[in-house]
Amino acid sequence: MYVKFGKRIFDTAVGLLAIVILIPLLAILAIAVFAEDRHSPFFLQERPGKAGESFRLIKFRSMPVGTENVASAYADGLQVTRVGRVLRRTNLDELPQLLNIVMGHMSFVGPRPPLPTQTDLLILREKNGSDQCRPGLTGLAQISGYDGMPVSAKAELDGRYASDIGFLKDLAIIVRTVPYLLRRPPVY
Repeated sequence: MYVKFGKRIFDTAVGLLAIVILIPLLAILAIAVFAEDRHSPFFLQERPGKAGESFRLIKFRSMPVGTENVASAYADGLQVTRVGRVLRRTNLDELPQLLNIVMGHMSFVGPRPPLPTQTDLLILREKNGSDQCRPGLTGLAQISGYDGMPVSAKAELDGRYASDIGFLKDLAIIVRTVPYLLRRPPVY
């Protein structure tokens, strides 16, 4: 029942509530990103979602317009704006994904949406069935040390999550995400 209906109801209700509560912060961050270089504060990127269906992931832009799209593990050395550095250190660049959650492209918990070029990960997820989950803002792989983890380990954790989704498990992953958010990301 939770997988079929409850998860989507939870995502929509909590996502809308979070957006309403965070509107002042979202506005301040959008203005700060825009003020730095007079370009859109948002970064939109095509990502494969549930069952490979493409959607546009929304983030606050942390790099100059036109920067190459690469996975986080390969982003070291790319230019980051001053505001972007703060956004990345605090993980606030991820907040616009609340809109993806409310729109049904993503869930609070699930496998992180990969880049379309991460074909090894996409193939492994298709094999273990985790490609049938909505991508998540956080997930089992994220709380298990996602960055720097081999693709096979990420896919294995994604498959483990997909095979046993439950409300209490999702809540536990959300709670375990808090310490992850408080530490400095590997690439900023």
